[in-house]
Amino acid sequence: MNIKRSGMITIVGRPNVGKSTLTNALVGEKIAIVTNKPQTTRNRICAVLNRGDSQFVFIDTPGLHKARTKLGDYMVGVVKQSVADVDAVMLLVEPIANVGGPEEELIGRIRALGVPAVLVINKIDTVKKEDLLAVMRAYQAAHDFQAIVPISAKNGEGVEDLLTVLAGFLSEGPQLFPEGMVTDQPERQVMAEILREKLLLCLDQEIPHGTAVEITRFSERDNEIIDVDATIYCEKTSHKGIIIGKNGAMLKKISSLARQDMEAFMGARVYLETWVKVKENWRDNLNFIHNVGYRDD
Repeated sequence: MNIKRSGMITIVGRPNVGKSTLTNALVGEKIAIVTNKPQTTRNRICAVLNRGDSQFVFIDTPGLHKARTKLGDYMVGVVKQSVADVDAVMLLVEPIANVGGPEEELIGRIRALGVPAVLVINKIDTVKKEDLLAVMRAYQAAHDFQAIVPISAKNGEGVEDLLTVLAGFLSEGPQLFPEGMVTDQPERQVMAEILREKLLLCLDQEIPHGTAVEITRFSERDNEIIDVDATIYCEKTSHKGIIIGKNGAMLKKISSLARQDMEAFMGARVYLETWVKVKENWRDNLNFIHNVGYRDD
C-alpha cells in the first residue's frame, strides 16, 4: 500500500444526528457504538479508512448538548477540541429547514478557527427530495460551506459522493496510522464501549446513561480465547437490580449480545464475565470519569 495523501476530518453535530452511524458507514465496519438514544458517544473516536493512495482519519465526537454533569462538561470539551487542528470538519445535521442552537454554536467554532467545512444532511431517506432545498438554503445563509452533501448514513446513500468530496481536503504526506489499524481506541476500550452499547439498547430511559463500564481484565490464552472481565457501574441500588434482572436474566442477555460483537471485532472467541456495582453520582466524580477511560489525552 502506497499512501500519498492523508488527513483528519472531524464529524460534529447535535446528539442523535447519526455521527457514529456515519463513521461506521465511511469506514465500512463497526468502530463506533450506535443506538437511538442521545449522548451514546462519550469519547473522541478515530476511525481509519485506507482507500487507493489516500488515508482518511475520521474523528467521531459526542453530540453537542447542554452539560449538566462533569461527564457532560468533558463531552462538550471533546467536541470543541476536536474541531481544532484538523483538515476539515463535517457538520452533520438532520433535514430540518432551520439552523438550531447547537448548529449555530458549531458553525461559530468552525468560523472562528477558519477550518474548511462540509455540510452533511443526514436521514434524507425520511424526507422528500424537494424538502432538502429549503434545508440547504437555511444553512447556506448561515455559513459558506465548501460543499453540501445529502446522505443517508443508515442505508449508505450518498456516502461514496461524500468520500469523493472529502478526498479534496487531504494533503500530500505519509499515512498517519499503520496498515491494518482501523481505530486508535485500545482493544479494552472497544470492549467496554460494546458492553455499554448493549446496556443502552436493552435498558429503558435514564438507567443506561447512568452506567459506566470498566474492563478489569483483558488477556489472551494460549488457545486464542480472550478473557474479558467487566464491571458495570450504576448510580442507584434500584438500577443495579434492573440491570441484573430477574434471576440474572437481563445481565445474561446484555452479556451475550456484547460477547457476540466482541468476538466479531477481535476475530476470536471471547469468555466474558460481568459484575454490577453501585457508584453514586459517578458522573460528577472526575477521578472516576478518568479511571473508566474518559481522558483528555
